[in-house]
Amino acid sequence: MITIMGASGATGGATLRSLTAQGVPVRALSRDPGRLPAGLDPRTRPLVEAVFADADDPESLRTAFKGTSQLFLTMANGPRQVEYELRAVELALHAGVAHIVKVSAPAAEPHSPVAVSRGHHLIEERLRASGITTTVLRPYAFMQKLLLLAPGIAAAGTIHGAMGAARCNYIDCRDIGDVAAAVLTRPEAAGGSLALTGGRAYSHLELAGMLSDLLGRPVGYIDLPPEELRAHLVVRAGMPDWLAAHVVEIQRLAVERPESPDDAATRLTGRPPRTLEAFLQEHAEQFRHPFH
Repeated sequence: MITIMGASGATGGATLRSLTAQGVPVRALSRDPGRLPAGLDPRTRPLVEAVFADADDPESLRTAFKGTSQLFLTMANGPRQVEYELRAVELALHAGVAHIVKVSAPAAEPHSPVAVSRGHHLIEERLRASGITTTVLRPYAFMQKLLLLAPGIAAAGTIHGAMGAARCNYIDCRDIGDVAAAVLTRPEAAGGSLALTGGRAYSHLELAGMLSDLLGRPVGYIDLPPEELRAHLVVRAGMPDWLAAHVVEIQRLAVERPESPDDAATRLTGRPPRTLEAFLQEHAEQFRHPFH
């Protein structure tokens, strides 16, 4: 049985949809299994076993992992992410899971400038020490995260950042899900780490230009010093401080380590990754109307 932890999230949900589209039975874990299976083709819903599981409730994980041969592990970034993922790994190992596909991040190193990436490194180290087959996915920026900019763009026509002219490489979560489905269903593809990117990287100024063309009105980019951006995200965007700090760290990483495309997604899925242009077009109405 393939079990998806984080099945109600963007990447977990995408993996769920990709697997069931291929006719693969899946156990989908969620704190609210009644929300699952959301966004599925009704014809594939019988393939999904929706099960309650909470990372803060070890007993629920023990129950959910019974009979699991492969685990897709993804959790939202947060102050307790390392604790939760390490707990899930230990319980999965105890349950006899043979293959874990973990969503990690670029620069998952012990001295990474990004705190969340240092946490991913700790989890990866535990997986390596376990000796089981592990596939680590290292996606760059999620296109879906750009929707967080939509209210500011719709209301004021501005993007705030701290990237200068540096470029960021965006990947659609649906491509991450397709790659995850490939390594979960093709044993020869399992193992190792995969950098997942879109076809090219974009600066915030280029992103503003694309949105200007799409919306038919000016969208500007305001470049701020890192600490000013952090304060803006907390005060004006309402982010918790840890998340604002994470956004700033990610943007500074793009400045310090120029990003370039990788072909792993194409190799695993057999097609080019979805383009940023297509994603923006698909969600154009959210960038046009503040409360769409």
